[in-house]
Amino acid sequence: MGDPIAFVTGMKLLAAGLAMLGTIGAGLGVGIAALGGVQAMGRNPDAAPIIQTNMILGMAFAEAVAIYALAVAIIIIFAAG
Repeated sequence: MGDPIAFVTGMKLLAAGLAMLGTIGAGLGVGIAALGGVQAMGRNPDAAPIIQTNMILGMAFAEAVAIYALAVAIIIIFAAG
């Protein structure tokens, strides 16, 4: 704790790592969406185009959360203090 610059740098990196925990939820969301979509298409092949469109849209929204978490982590590392 003698070097305050090293301490602040370490805390910034820790905060960026914690910000990236949001990507866990996005990964789970995409996996669950794919699972549900594939199961639904297997049960009702006639509705596959509609299901696939909705599944891809849901995945895009889930991935947006991961991109926001990445943006916050980058801002913490490079722009904060």
